[in-house]
Amino acid sequence: MPSGKAHLRIEAALLVVWTAGAVLCVRRGWLGRAEVAGFVTAYLFSMLLLSPDLDLAESDSYRRWGPLRWVWAPYAAAFRHRRVSHHPLFGPITRIAYVGILALLGLEIYGAVAHRAVPQIVLPTGLVLAVLIGLYLPNLTHIVSDGLQSVWIRFRWRL
Repeated sequence: MPSGKAHLRIEAALLVVWTAGAVLCVRRGWLGRAEVAGFVTAYLFSMLLLSPDLDLAESDSYRRWGPLRWVWAPYAAAFRHRRVSHHPLFGPITRIAYVGILALLGLEIYGAVAHRAVPQIVLPTGLVLAVLIGLYLPNLTHIVSDGLQSVWIRFRWRL
């Protein structure tokens, strides 16, 4: 499989392509700047911190969480490597849902400690969709590049 650095290079190169396309869409009036900013921010977050390899304690993305990497221990225990974590649909959904649950739990704890109600935030649908796509695409790229590498190795082995 490609190394963590190879995955990062592939995902970063595709981010340049996606961003160039998004800028073109903004210039034509098809997208707003907020959607593009949400997409790019989510893509970078996902590229660096939500890799399908979070179920491996020695992965770069696991280490990037620094002192908070312990939050991924339950995820790693629940999902064996290259099983659900590398499924093109369920893998990214599990990680996005996991981070969402952690964020909501953190907000609830903050609200309880600060004795404040957690504010209800309503975001535009287009922005939410752009963020979700930004979170999903680096994961899909990682999974596809792993799959292509496996196919290449099998093909080369037969030669």
